[in-house]
Amino acid sequence: MLTQEDLNQSLTRKELVKISKNRGIKLKKTLRRTQYEEELLLLQTELAYLQQHIEKNSLRVAILFEGRDAAGKGGSIKRFVEHLNPHTSGVVALTKPTDIERGQWYFQRYIEALPNRGEINFFDRSWYNRAVVEPVMGFCTKDQYKTFMAQVNHFEHMLLEDGIKIIKFWFDITKDEQKKRFDDRKNNPLKEWKFSPVDMKSQELWDENTHFKEKMFSGSHTAYCPWIVVDTNDKHTARLESLRYVLSQFDYEDKGVSGAELLIDPNVVYKYFRQPKSLEL
Repeated sequence: MLTQEDLNQSLTRKELVKISKNRGIKLKKTLRRTQYEEELLLLQTELAYLQQHIEKNSLRVAILFEGRDAAGKGGSIKRFVEHLNPHTSGVVALTKPTDIERGQWYFQRYIEALPNRGEINFFDRSWYNRAVVEPVMGFCTKDQYKTFMAQVNHFEHMLLEDGIKIIKFWFDITKDEQKKRFDDRKNNPLKEWKFSPVDMKSQELWDENTHFKEKMFSGSHTAYCPWIVVDTNDKHTARLESLRYVLSQFDYEDKGVSGAELLIDPNVVYKYFRQPKSLEL
């Protein structure tokens, strides 16, 4: 890794390249990482301005992160909340329902996790568990699945009418990239905890997941609550572009003051109906 002393001693780009080669440092990768970190901080600054706007105007914002295992949902959420006021923001990651919750209306426990006035909540998976994960893994009955699909648009319309802004992200990843990330988790003691029994079946059940994902899109992509697809094969780009998309949905005081690039790359983030073909095929 290059130190500040290295940078101070390098009067020219040529000298910097020479130091990097002598130390076996991949300069291009290092510079790309540095550029990512700088841009991320600027976008996080913008998000802090947005949070102040949400607090000041008593808005209620719920951002849903859905996608296949290892698509980068948790890592992106971590970057979203890293510098936010924890008193008016939070991460919702519900565990499997209790016996009592299984006897309730399916949406009930998610209603209790919705943001109050002036709050922004980030859902690490959401009620859409019942649209893909549960039917694929056999965690719900066919009737429960049909009921969910019949109710979800009405549910989200009621939330919208009550003043809750919902952003639905689907983090898209290819089968090969998912396998690569699974292998990385299994071989890294610091990441091994992320690998679950459900993950082990993800590759085996890839086609079944694709089938239900497409049914979810066609049945719950609406004009008032569209699905936003994010290409996450490059995790760093996905984090930046998902941040940009959220910022693009609001007009807030001091927008753009940080100097961050706020224009979205339509090849990385797009509404479901803009998708020419499935990234996952």
